Amino acid sequence: MAATTLASVARPAAATDPYANRYLIAITVTLAALMELIDTSIVNVAIPHMMGNLGATLDQIAWVSTGYIVANVIVLPITGWLSALFGRRRYFAGSIALFTIASFLCGNAHSLGELVLWRIVQGLGGGALLSTAQAVLYEVFPPEEYGTAMAIFGVGVMVGPTLGPTLGGYITDAFSWPWIFYINIPFGIVALMMTLAYLRDSRFAQRIERVDWLGLALLALGVGTLQTMLERGERLDWFASREVAAYAVTSAVALTAFVWHELTTAHPVVDLRILGSRQLAAGVAFGGMLGLCLYATIFVLPVYLQQLQGYTANQTGLVILPGALASAFTMAVMGRTTGKLDARISAVVGVAIFMLAMWQMSHLTTMSGNHDFFWPMILRGVGLGLIFVPITNLALADLPMEKIPNGTGLFNLLRQLGGSVGIALSATLLTRFEAIDHARIAEHVTRFSELTRERLVGITATLVARGMPAAVAERQAIAIMDHEVTRQAMMLSFERLFLLFGVGFAIATPLLLFMRRRGTRTAGAAH
Repeated sequence: MAATTLASVARPAAATDPYANRYLIAITVTLAALMELIDTSIVNVAIPHMMGNLGATLDQIAWVSTGYIVANVIVLPITGWLSALFGRRRYFAGSIALFTIASFLCGNAHSLGELVLWRIVQGLGGGALLSTAQAVLYEVFPPEEYGTAMAIFGVGVMVGPTLGPTLGGYITDAFSWPWIFYINIPFGIVALMMTLAYLRDSRFAQRIERVDWLGLALLALGVGTLQTMLERGERLDWFASREVAAYAVTSAVALTAFVWHELTTAHPVVDLRILGSRQLAAGVAFGGMLGLCLYATIFVLPVYLQQLQGYTANQTGLVILPGALASAFTMAVMGRTTGKLDARISAVVGVAIFMLAMWQMSHLTTMSGNHDFFWPMILRGVGLGLIFVPITNLALADLPMEKIPNGTGLFNLLRQLGGSVGIALSATLLTRFEAIDHARIAEHVTRFSELTRERLVGITATLVARGMPAAVAERQAIAIMDHEVTRQAMMLSFERLFLLFGVGFAIATPLLLFMRRRGTRTAGAAH
C-alpha cells in the first residue's frame, strides 16, 4: 500500500519536473557513451590474437577497427535527425540494443567476414550513443548545472579512449579475445533497462516531414571514404597508392556535393546552417584540434612505452591511468565553477598546461622510468580537463534547444575526425622522422669513427668471452650497434612528435577569440 502511494506521488512529480531523475539519466547515457568509446580502441591490442585465430593478414584484420570507426562517423552527424525521426527514447534504446547484440555476435564470429560485418553493425549502433547522450544532458539538466552535466559526460569521453587498450590487453591475456566483446553485454543490458526506465522523448523534437535520401547517401559516401583513407593511408603509403587517391577524390566530390545539397534543400538530414553561429563554428574547429591532440598522444605514448621501454599493455595502462584520473578530477571541479569563470581563460590555461606536459615528454629518453612519466601525465590530464567542459558549453551556447542534437553531432564528428587525422599523422610522421634521424645518426657511426671502433671492439670481445666465434661475434656486434641507432632514432622521433602536438594545440587558441565570454547557454537559447 505504501509502495503504491509512493509510486503515485513520484509519477506526477516526474511528469511536472523536467529535471527529475537527471543524475540517473546522466549515469545511463554516460555509461552508454563510455561503452562506445572504449570499443573504439579496445580491439587494437587483441589484433595479433585475432590474426592467429581467424587466419587473417594484418591488412585484412585492420578492417575490424576501420569498419567500426567508419560506421561510427557516418552516424554521428545524423543522430539528431534520427532521434527526431524515431523518437529519442526509442532511438537511444534501439541503438544500445543493436550495439549489445552486435557485441555478442562479434565475440561469436568464426570468420573474418563475420567479425567485420558485426563490427560495422556495432559501429552503427554505437555512433548514436555519444552525441545523443550529450544532447540528452543539455535537456535534462537546468542551465545553471550544464557544467556539472558536461563534467559527467567528459569523464567518459576522456577516460574511455585511455582505458580501451589497457582493458583490452588485460581481458585478452586473462581470458581470450572474444571476451573484449562479451564484456559489453552486461553493461549494455543495464544501460538499456535504465534507458527504458528513465529516459523520455525530447520536449523540443521537431517533426521530420521528409527523408533526405540523397543527403544521407552523399554523407555516407563522403565521410566513409574520408575515414577509410585516414585509416589505411599510412599502410598503403598514402597517395602513392591508387586506392588511397581514389578514396580522397571520392570523398572530396561527395562532401562538396553534400554541403551544397544540405544548404539548398528544404529538409536537410544535417542542418549545416547552424554553423552560421560563430560560436559553434569556432567550437567545432577547436573540438577537431582537441580530438587530434587527444587521440594522437594516446596513440604515440603506448607505442613509445611498449617498443622502447618494453612495457606490457597492463604496465602501459598503469602509466596512463594517473593522467586519466587527473582529467576526471579536473572536469569535476570545472563542472562546479562553470559560469563563475571566463570559459575562454580556462581553455587557454588548459592549452598552456597541455603544452608544458608535451614539452616535458619531449625530454624523455630510452632510460626514462615511471617517475619520469608521472607528472607529465598528470599535467596532460589537468590540461585536457580544463579544456573539455568550457569548450563544449561555449560551442553550443547560442543554439536553441531543438538544434542541440544537431550541434552535438557536428561537434563529436569533428572531434572523431580530428582524432583519426591525429592518429594517421602521428603514424606517418613517426615513420618519416625515424628514417631521417636514423640516417643522420648513422653518418657518425661508421668504421672511420674512433668511438664506433672502440664500441664494436668492446661488444665483440664481450660476445667472444661468452663463447661466440669471432667472425659471428663481429657481425652480431654490428647488428647490436644498428639496433641501438634505430632505438635512438625512434626516441628522437617521439620527442619531436610530443613537442609538435603541444605546439599544434597552441596554434588553435586564436579560435577562442571568435567566442563570447559566457560559458553557459543563455536562458533564451536553453528554453
